Amino acid sequence: MHRLTIADAPEIVLGLQDEIRRSGESRYDHRLHGVLLVAQGMTCPQVAELLGDAPRTIEYWVRGFEHAGLAALTEGTREGRPHRLTEAQLKGVGRAVRRPPEAVGLTGLWDGKTLAAFIDQRYGVPLGVRQCQRLFRQLGLRLRKPRPLIAHADPGLQAVHKTNAEP
Repeated sequence: MHRLTIADAPEIVLGLQDEIRRSGESRYDHRLHGVLLVAQGMTCPQVAELLGDAPRTIEYWVRGFEHAGLAALTEGTREGRPHRLTEAQLKGVGRAVRRPPEAVGLTGLWDGKTLAAFIDQRYGVPLGVRQCQRLFRQLGLRLRKPRPLIAHADPGLQAVHKTNAEP
């Protein structure tokens, strides 16, 4: 039997690794495979080379498994960075952006810059423009820009200017 190969293997490997990292269940299976290979006699650097992870990562998995069993390989909670606005402040922002900016002492349209200025002025919390744009979606709003009005010509005045127009 001849050896099978995959075209564009380096790119395929990166894509498969991204797919593994995409879901918690596949990450758990990935960790299981790493610990299994170490249990079968491979070293952490060998497993890391094979799976595409750092040797230190494999060591963490093995030590965790030895300490807490399979529970150490499950996905932990990822709380992330705390919100900079409180729930009450976020509700206040939601009420404000449903009115024209002039109602809160600003000019123009509600966009990322205007919302950032409002939040900084009202609550003393500096946020970036992109974060404020995400706030619009979080509040269930979409950013809409007004369409310019197209000028409609007066047919009577057009007739006067046409050279072949009937009087």
